[in-house]
Amino acid sequence: MRQDIRPLKAELRSRYKKLRLDLSPAVKEEMNQKILNRVMNLWQYRESSLILTYVSTPIEVDTHRLIEKSLGAGKRIAVPRCVPGTREMEFYLIRSLDELSPGTFGVLEPDPAKSILLEDVSTGLCIVPALAFDYQGYRLGYGKGYYDRFLARFGGSTVGLCYDNCMAKSLPAGRYDRPVHLIITQRKTLTGIDNTRRRPF
Repeated sequence: MRQDIRPLKAELRSRYKKLRLDLSPAVKEEMNQKILNRVMNLWQYRESSLILTYVSTPIEVDTHRLIEKSLGAGKRIAVPRCVPGTREMEFYLIRSLDELSPGTFGVLEPDPAKSILLEDVSTGLCIVPALAFDYQGYRLGYGKGYYDRFLARFGGSTVGLCYDNCMAKSLPAGRYDRPVHLIITQRKTLTGIDNTRRRPF
């Protein structure tokens, strides 16, 4: 019989949300800049012409500057849109942050009428959000399962962005949870993850 890990995940979400909310704007800004620098120095980032990334909310590691710098460097940028009435999401290519407007959960999303659907998700570098990551690459998301469903069919590389104080030794993970390949914090770049449960970096 499988253990119900939902109550534990809910408790952890509250804990890591508080840790993030308690960060001062100045400290958060400094950490965001260091994480951005690390992302842009990844060979996976430099060699990828396609970047799939979440559009950050105030509680998350910032991606707005990453999007702007990547567009300026001539990379193709795709951002997610939650498909209404489902737990699925699609990525759309954008040319500017100005194309986005509040969508599901108030998160900035592309307009399908103005943006191009990314149909080929076999390659690219996907920047994955989370409230916390552990050292095996597993993530604590927001509980809706959008990213786990998408990552199950994504064929490129994945990198999680996280603050150091939101890294956990181990997080509860279900059979549908998908680990990322890399994790970047303001202090380190962690590599060497594969899909074997509890394999260390």
